[in-house]
Amino acid sequence: MSQMHPLATRAKSGSTFQSGEESPRQWFAAYTTPRHEKHVSEMLEERQIETFMPVYRSARQWKKSSPVVLELPLFPTYVFVRIAKQARGAVLSMPGVLSIVGSSKEPWPLPDFEIEILRRGMRTHKVEPHPYLKVGERVRVKDGVMAGVEGILVRMTNAFRVVLTLDTIMRSVAIEVDAEELELAGKLPRGTSLQRA
Repeated sequence: MSQMHPLATRAKSGSTFQSGEESPRQWFAAYTTPRHEKHVSEMLEERQIETFMPVYRSARQWKKSSPVVLELPLFPTYVFVRIAKQARGAVLSMPGVLSIVGSSKEPWPLPDFEIEILRRGMRTHKVEPHPYLKVGERVRVKDGVMAGVEGILVRMTNAFRVVLTLDTIMRSVAIEVDAEELELAGKLPRGTSLQRA
C-alpha cells in the first residue's frame, strides 16, 4: 500500500561539477548498491555534483508494531546526476556507485525533458513506482503543468494514471491525472478505444 507525498523528492540543483573544457552537462543514471541511493546522493551533493533522487512515501506495518511511513527511492538502485561526460570518473569513484548506465564505450544521457517532467510531476501530482511497460495504450496529457507528456494509460482504484517510462534505465512511474486532461497519442489500430484498465 503506497501513498505518495507530492513534494517528496531529493534534488540538488544549482551546484555543478566542472573542470576545464568539457562537453555540456547532461543527466545520467548512476547505478548504485541496493539501499545506498540516499547515501550516494548525499555524498554527490557534498562534492557539488548536481543530483536528483526522487522519493515517495509508503505506509508499512510489521507484525505487532505501529504503522510507519517510509521514504523510499522512486527508482531503486538509481541516482540521477547532471555532469559532463568527462566528469563521470568523479561519480564512479564514489563508494556505492557501481556504474553509469550506458554501453561499454560511453554512458547514455537521459533527455532533460524526462527529468524535468519527473520534477514537475512530483510537485503537482501523485507519483509512485510502476512495473516497466513497453506496450499498451498511449495517451498524451493535453492540459496543466504536465501538458505534452505521453505515456501509457492505466486505471487504479478510482483514478487514472499515466505511466511514464524511462527506457534508458527500463523503469516506469505512474502519475495520477484527471481523465479530462488526456487525449489519445497517435493513431491506434482500428477498433481500439481509450479503456479503463
